[in-house]
Amino acid sequence: MNGDVVRKVRVLITVMTYPHPSAKHQELVCTAGITDTLEWVRLYPIDYRYRPQDQQFHKYQWVEVEVGPLGHGNDHRRESRRPDLASLRVQGLPLGTADGWQARRQVIDAMPHHTMGQLEALFERDQTSLGILRPRRVLDVTIKPDTDDWKPEWQALFQQLTLFGPPQKPLMKLPFKWSYVFECEDNPKPYTRMIEDWELGVLFLKLRDEMDERAAADKVREKYLNQLCAVDRDTRFFMGTVFPCNTWIVLGVFWPPKVHQLGLL
Repeated sequence: MNGDVVRKVRVLITVMTYPHPSAKHQELVCTAGITDTLEWVRLYPIDYRYRPQDQQFHKYQWVEVEVGPLGHGNDHRRESRRPDLASLRVQGLPLGTADGWQARRQVIDAMPHHTMGQLEALFERDQTSLGILRPRRVLDVTIKPDTDDWKPEWQALFQQLTLFGPPQKPLMKLPFKWSYVFECEDNPKPYTRMIEDWELGVLFLKLRDEMDERAAADKVREKYLNQLCAVDRDTRFFMGTVFPCNTWIVLGVFWPPKVHQLGLL
């Protein structure tokens, strides 16, 4: 994708991470997807929960938006683009899961799939920072306790916004970090990569209303391991790097039924 000019793109949203505070934009959601010309694009910045209702897209929904160079610090990742949010238009309903997720698979299956080693090599070569990984085997989902509160500078930001800024929407800090442990075809050594999927955070907060925090965290682990990575699922990970350290993490999970489960082989 040419990042030197402003252009209109049509993007199927596949990645939305849990929101995090932002001094400049109140809060941000890492948002990425695949264009109708089968290119990855990262749309940054997007203050998703503060967008008008008609701009609040969902995963696997097409949007049309004008994008230009990121123009943000030293982020030179090849897919990063600055969206003109005034131009953002949501198109149609989210693609569904009928017929073995066929509508979604038409896009996802057409994209290159990589191992972890290949993704790391691509980043070193040309700053490629988004991709799809099909794990050879998912071994575990680990849970690591995290702090209950946002770091001090973000707590100060919340206080400042409460006093002087626009109305602040509650943003709960997740008290755990979940990570996938998986193997790839070209390396017998397991990888551990953190999961930043917004759906994971939403699931945890919903479960926390019904049980204690640790039990809720275990339920999240159970779903992301035993349901999303079940033997009858063709599980892939949407992978991306975190700026500025550019560590690869799991931004989302694509988990359609395996084709042979549908009797199509």
